[in-house]
This record gives sequence, C-alpha cells and structure tokens, in this order.
Amino acid sequence: MSQIKKELKRFLVAGMGAVGTDLLTYYMLLNFLDTDIAKAISFLLGTIVAFIINKYWTFQKHEKSYKEIIKFSLLYTATLGANVITNKFILDTFSITIVAFLVATGVSMVLNFIGQKWWVFR
Repeated sequence: MSQIKKELKRFLVAGMGAVGTDLLTYYMLLNFLDTDIAKAISFLLGTIVAFIINKYWTFQKHEKSYKEIIKFSLLYTATLGANVITNKFILDTFSITIVAFLVATGVSMVLNFIGQKWWVFR
C-alpha cells in the first residue's frame, strides 16, 4: 500500500475518533452545562484527539514541536471557517440540511488532510 493511501486511511479513522469524542463529550456535558459551553468544550476535546492521533499515528511524527500545535490550530480555524461557509452556501442553494452538512464536512476533511500532510506534519 502506498504511503499516502495508508495515511489517508489512518486519517479517516482518526477523524471518526475525533468526531466520536466531540459527540460523546457534548451529550455528556449537556447534563451539566449550557449548550454553547458544552459544544465549545467538546469541539476542543475532539480537536485535541485529532491532533494527537494524526501526529503520532497517521503521520508518525514523534518530535516535540510547538510549531506543529500552532500550525494545527491555524489550520483547524481556517477549515472551521470553510466548513461553516460551505454549509451555509449549500443550505442556501439547495435547502437540504444533510447535503449541506456532508458537503461541508467533505470540504473541511480534504483541506485538513492536505494541510496536515504537507504543512503541519511535513
């Protein structure tokens, strides 16, 4: 298997782990916190899981690097913006929520993989 296929498969598994962390944490925190605070904490935890799994397993980078953390944070901020903009555009155009969600998720996933592979963890 080529290196990029291996990394892509691992990236998808890492993404499922990060989304699962976000979702489970969100639902658990809803019992104790305001919705917005619960979502902010769950998103942050999901992002931390994504960073750790992608750094050490997907892209197998084991050096300590604050630059990677900064780059990862900048990348995730940018792709969050791309996700929200894409979701709004598709929703305004087609008015189908699930289609907007899936397209926006796909756009941010592709951008995150490219950004992590060739910028954050190169």
